[in-house]
Amino acid sequence: MSGVSGNQDVDIDLGQLVRAVWARRLKVLAITALGAGVAFTGAKMISPKYRSETRILIEPRAPAFANAQVSDNNAGPLLDELNIASQVQLLQSADLIKQVINGQKLYDLPEFDAAANGSALTDILVALHLKKNPYENPPEERVIDAFTERLQVYQVPGSRVIGITFTSKDPKLAATIPNAMAAVYLATQSGAKLDSNSEATRWLEPEIEKLRQKVNEAEQKVAEYRAEHGLLPTNGGSNFATQQLNDISAELIRVRAERANAEARAQSVRNALSSGEPSDTLQDIMSSQSIQRLKGTESGLQSQISDLQTSLLNNHPRLKSLRAQLSDIKVQIRQETQKILASIENEAKVSAVRQKELELQADKLKANSAQAGEDEVGLNSLTREATAQRQLLETYLSRYREAASRADKNSSPADARIVSKAIQPVDPYFPKVLPIVIVAALATLIMTSIVIMLAELFSGRALRPVGPREEELAEEPQSVTLGSGSRAAVPSLLATPADDEPVAEPAEDEKAVETNEFSITSVSDYLRGSRAPLAIAISPTGDDGSAATVSLVRKLAEDGSRVILVDMTGSGLPSHLMADDRSMPGITDLLCGDAAFGDTIHGDSHSDAHVIPQGISDPRQAMRGADRLSLLLDALVSAYDLVIVECGAADVSGVSRLTKSKDVEIILSMPEIVEQEFVTAMTEFEAAGYERVVLMSDQDESLDVPISRHAA
Repeated sequence: MSGVSGNQDVDIDLGQLVRAVWARRLKVLAITALGAGVAFTGAKMISPKYRSETRILIEPRAPAFANAQVSDNNAGPLLDELNIASQVQLLQSADLIKQVINGQKLYDLPEFDAAANGSALTDILVALHLKKNPYENPPEERVIDAFTERLQVYQVPGSRVIGITFTSKDPKLAATIPNAMAAVYLATQSGAKLDSNSEATRWLEPEIEKLRQKVNEAEQKVAEYRAEHGLLPTNGGSNFATQQLNDISAELIRVRAERANAEARAQSVRNALSSGEPSDTLQDIMSSQSIQRLKGTESGLQSQISDLQTSLLNNHPRLKSLRAQLSDIKVQIRQETQKILASIENEAKVSAVRQKELELQADKLKANSAQAGEDEVGLNSLTREATAQRQLLETYLSRYREAASRADKNSSPADARIVSKAIQPVDPYFPKVLPIVIVAALATLIMTSIVIMLAELFSGRALRPVGPREEELAEEPQSVTLGSGSRAAVPSLLATPADDEPVAEPAEDEKAVETNEFSITSVSDYLRGSRAPLAIAISPTGDDGSAATVSLVRKLAEDGSRVILVDMTGSGLPSHLMADDRSMPGITDLLCGDAAFGDTIHGDSHSDAHVIPQGISDPRQAMRGADRLSLLLDALVSAYDLVIVECGAADVSGVSRLTKSKDVEIILSMPEIVEQEFVTAMTEFEAAGYERVVLMSDQDESLDVPISRHAA
């Protein structure tokens, strides 16, 4: 591509940009190495800085002797995020920083005095009023500012841990400062607890004395009220009258139950005697010892009588005697039963008398209990007042004892503890030499490549047209009128006649166009602006057309296009012109399977173009695998800007088998136009549906090729 016109649409040739960088790779590597060396030298010249960290856990803490069951009401907020953030701010407070500075004597270190570390650049900036003069600030403020710049306090995300990080040129100091800050912080927190305990004891002492007097007065009033109204306390907590009434009521209930039980037992015995039923089933009768003996005797007599009746007559004296004894025993049993009944009746009468007495006592106690209940209203009021005063006194006494027990500094630990102490770092935090060198080298490499690419873009070498030139757009496509009346489309490089000039019809034996308008250069420009990556070259007149196609390929390579020529001719002329050796593997070997795809691609001996020569295998055997040609061409199209297939004196049917799509460029290579052959070829391609057929009528005189008018 010789150039790009002013109003022509162009695209960036990424391949040309990459090739431009690759062509200057040694320079790029040298600059990259120089940048890495400068970065390495600069990193080594920088004073190393060291960083160390201490971590503190915020948690409620109590002394070891404290009761585990006693909960601190102030422990809840320690778990709050706002409280943790407040502790972070406390660690960055000026008072705490001053304590650390004084404790470590940082005033004597030049590292913490910005004025002592001044430079010529700082003096210039101060003179130009672009920077504040460090001497305007007092020394203490300068040290604090330098300390704050090197300090970092933060909360570890998702935890109650606070990190204290410090950066210094001295590794020992980088570890000492965070540990010192943690120690001062813990001491401050513990001191705050001690102050709180001291203030609590001072305030509680007079309050406890006042409460003691109030408790004594309230309890004295309760005692006087009890004595005045006779409300003597009992074990149950009620007054004496009520307790007596409760006891009488319980006794009355018991006596009533005993009376009812005795009356029921007596009635059972009477029923048994009156009905003549056996009294063996009654508990009171059977429990009597006399009844039990009589019953035993009765049972023995009945047994003897039963035994003797089997051997003696009823009137036998022995039987009469036994029956008389049995009658006496029954009379005794009845008499004994009467005694038991009388005893039960007496028991019921006694219970009735006891019941009446208890009922009278209960009536009297009810009146006394009612009066005592009214008196207890006032007593309860006085008792509640005395109880409240005593509870308050006990609370104050408990808090006073607790505060007094924590008066010692060891008894009030801070609500925080160190979980990780800072240690002296070995490796510097900054600078990291290796990462700096790597980043500088990569940045230098990228910037150098960008500069080379920009130079290619501004020079126009990395731009390629995406459409026809401006002067071509101003002209309409023309048609060449041939003697037979056929019309074939040609590239729009033909000059259009002026409006005021008549257009002359060409004669039958006159060429349709001038030779230079169909030159190799014009066709090369046309192909570079075409969107089709594949071109089929047809040489109806023989090897002279194939030689012109070779010139076209070399012209495209000279203009910067990645182009390859595939030799499909029968004579193999393109292979002879471009390949160093005719025995190189080529397209026939590839189709026969005798060579790999990469082994068939060779460089042109006179240009940057590539060529796939004819090969040395049998052409007839190779054409049996012609169906693979379309796949091979697709692979070449993806790797090259333009693929040109030189088919020699091929016909339309052969071209159709070679390409699946009609979106290809057809080049009729005829250095000397033979009208009949040209018209025939144009007509056949137009009838087959090929819209873009380009005529190339030019011959490169530098190629010493015998011209023949027949297809090999």
